[in-house]
Amino acid sequence: MTAKPISTSKPAGDALRFYGVWLIGIAALVVLPLIFSSGGSLTSFSLIGIAIVFALSYNILLGQTGLLSFGHAVHYGLGGFAACHMMNAVVSHGWPIPLPFIPLFGGIGGLVFAIIIGWVMTKRAGTVFAMISLGIGELVASSSLILRSVFGGEAGITTDRTALPKMFGWSFGPQLQVYYLIAFWLVLSAIAMYALTRTPLGRISNAVRDNPERVQFIGYDPHVVRYLAFCFAGFFAGVAGGLAAINFEIANSAYLGAIQSGLVLFSTFIGGTAYFFGPILGAILVTYLQLGLTSVTSVWQLYFGIIFIGIVMFAPGGIAGLLMMHRPLVRAGTLWTVIPSYLVAVVPTLALACGVILTIETVARYSGGDPINLFGIPFNAKSPVTWIAAAVLVVGGAFVARLTWRRIADAWDRAATVARDRGYLA
Repeated sequence: MTAKPISTSKPAGDALRFYGVWLIGIAALVVLPLIFSSGGSLTSFSLIGIAIVFALSYNILLGQTGLLSFGHAVHYGLGGFAACHMMNAVVSHGWPIPLPFIPLFGGIGGLVFAIIIGWVMTKRAGTVFAMISLGIGELVASSSLILRSVFGGEAGITTDRTALPKMFGWSFGPQLQVYYLIAFWLVLSAIAMYALTRTPLGRISNAVRDNPERVQFIGYDPHVVRYLAFCFAGFFAGVAGGLAAINFEIANSAYLGAIQSGLVLFSTFIGGTAYFFGPILGAILVTYLQLGLTSVTSVWQLYFGIIFIGIVMFAPGGIAGLLMMHRPLVRAGTLWTVIPSYLVAVVPTLALACGVILTIETVARYSGGDPINLFGIPFNAKSPVTWIAAAVLVVGGAFVARLTWRRIADAWDRAATVARDRGYLA
């Protein structure tokens, strides 16, 4: 009796879906500027592309290797400065290096710094690594204001992307050309980082994240694995910094600060670290909110904090985790039994959110007396009616929403039980 060999290859349907998702993403990047062609839209898309590369690089540390860094912006900023210096050198020396190759030098800038400091930083994980990353991040950010010959002081380093040699007749002066350059590097970096997760290094990084003692027992050094992951993360963060330097034609100390590190942490965690597309969703959401909220309210960072706390408390898997929870229900055909409960919970949940927004804006604008416009409805921050409305929305919305959330939990349990009986839940 001959045993049949076990096939480890993916079914043709899974492979087709896998490549289809990538092709759809690439097609969307190509078509987006043709649909939304305004200058503001192109700028927003460019910033989102840079944020996606940056968030994916951070997830190599946090999601893949379990390293919580509070100073990842160091590699991003140094990549931006390296790109600016390289562009200025190309112009002054007349080197035949076109602009599309500049992000590579940004990546090298982030990689070199990661190689220098990474060996010491990655000796320990957990709180020790987080505190060291925070200290080094603040040290480099402070040094950028002192070492003027390298960082240009408070003014930073400026450059001119149109002065570099043209490529295919493109001068990269129009924002549309810059967008396609960022989109090209986004696709290239995303494919490279996804491929990294499928390599033996990516798999052993997951093992180090989950159980470093076990990894050491089977013959691997967790320190070396963390160091290699740290270097890869530094390289791709430098690529993102190089793209930012090209987009803004400047690199300054803001690239290196704690705010930049906090934003990439928010993007990655809010999107979800357990899935590759999680940081992509988080970067899109956080960048969009940052661009939208900064022009509407002066306390936009408070909203980021509330969203982050909400994700940590109620959805630690992030947006991607919430979406993937529904996958077994979709495959089992039981999702439709949960949708009515979702629809019932929408109204009180929105009322609660409006109450929180109205409360924050009322407190923030009370001293100045600035008017509040909540979804087209005007409010006066000093009027008792505004305070009463905010209290009713918060208290009433929270009470009713809690009841509807319980209904969602009951419906979810019933749908999950049916899906499990059909073999779609472990």
